[in-house]
Amino acid sequence: MSGCQPVDTPIEEGLKLCVEPNQVSTDKRRYRRIVGRLMYLAHTRPDLAYALSVVSQYMHNPGEQHMNAIMRILRYLKNAPGKGILFTKNVDHHSIEVYTDVDWVGAVDDRRSTSGYFTFVGGNLVTWKSKKQNVITHSSAKTEFRGMALGLCEHVEVHRFFIKEKLDDKIVELPKI
Repeated sequence: MSGCQPVDTPIEEGLKLCVEPNQVSTDKRRYRRIVGRLMYLAHTRPDLAYALSVVSQYMHNPGEQHMNAIMRILRYLKNAPGKGILFTKNVDHHSIEVYTDVDWVGAVDDRRSTSGYFTFVGGNLVTWKSKKQNVITHSSAKTEFRGMALGLCEHVEVHRFFIKEKLDDKIVELPKI
């Protein structure tokens, strides 16, 4: 890996991985070990979340194309070793922003869509998720709606956390009825 060419993105744009019937098998233990280490790293590198959600689906039977996708993630990390989460002091520390996106029918194997979101509190990233949807949707509008609903649920959960914190600290009191 020391002589490899760095890349700007962790996964190729439009890459569709699948299990080929006659694929060349790779070392499963090595594949799983690398994916596991990358998942640990993803706790501070949310830019790896989507790429890892794609490659981790093939842990049971990785092929050469899957190993190439992992090697691309490693080449991406070589290009940006200092990236991570940076928390800044912000005056508006109570603002909560959620950004969502979906990949409609992105999985070649089962035709399911992938939803993802990022939650920022005071401009700082606090939660993120990339998840394959449980159902197959027949329209991109329904897929987008499901993705927004997932992000909205996270927004409500983060907002509830701050309200509960204020109640626990006796900053806000609820009147007894």
